Formats: sequence, C-alpha cells, structure tokens
Amino acid sequence: MYTAKVMDHFANPRNVGIIEDANVVVQVGDPGCGDGLLIFLKIEDDRISDMKYKIYGCGAAIATSSMASEMAIGKSLDEVLVEVTEENIAAALDGLPDEKMHCSNLAASALRAAIAQYKDIQRKKAAAAG
Repeated sequence: MYTAKVMDHFANPRNVGIIEDANVVVQVGDPGCGDGLLIFLKIEDDRISDMKYKIYGCGAAIATSSMASEMAIGKSLDEVLVEVTEENIAAALDGLPDEKMHCSNLAASALRAAIAQYKDIQRKKAAAAG
C-alpha cells in the first residue's frame, strides 16, 4: 500500500522538533481525519534556513511532513511556493494511495500559510519603518 520511501519517512521522520527563535510558527489541521501539523520556519534572506515540525496524524501525514521539510530547507520562499506542492511531495515519496493524498496537502498548505504570514510581517515592518 505504501512505497518504501513513505515507510522510511514514517519510520525515520526528518526535522521533527521545534525552533525556539523561529520567524514564523503556523498550525494547520484537517478536521476530517484528525491530522494536525505545527511548523516552525527559520527564514534568512528570504530563504528557509531551517524547518521543524510537530505532527499528529497517520503514517502518510508523518511521511509527507518529513519530505516537505527536506524539500523546503535551503530553498527561497518563491521556490518553495512553486516546487513544494501536494503533487511534488507525493511524487518525491514515489506516490501515495488516493485516499491519503490529502496528507500531502496538509504539509504544502502549512508551508504556503507560513510563507504568507512571513511576507505579511515583512510588509508591515517595512511600512512601519517608512
């Protein structure tokens, strides 16, 4: 049912934890299945220098969050918005069962929300600075 990559990321999730001095912290959830994801981003020069997360969910939710973190770290915010999509997360895991595709959406939507929040904070800082 699951690919070897999904099982590896489930059994050995990468980048789990918290970032004490994160620029952005975002929590998302899927009430339909009970999954919840809390992500922490450290952003420097519009590039994700670190990402950690806490996940409550099934094996596919854990694996997709792990893969999304690996895909995002080191990339610019614009690259993440284009490259770290639901489809690309699933493809990087060599596929997900149809009924588990929503798990990749959880990770991708959390990243999009965090980047939007970060950009909003930066706009407000710039406006306040005049």
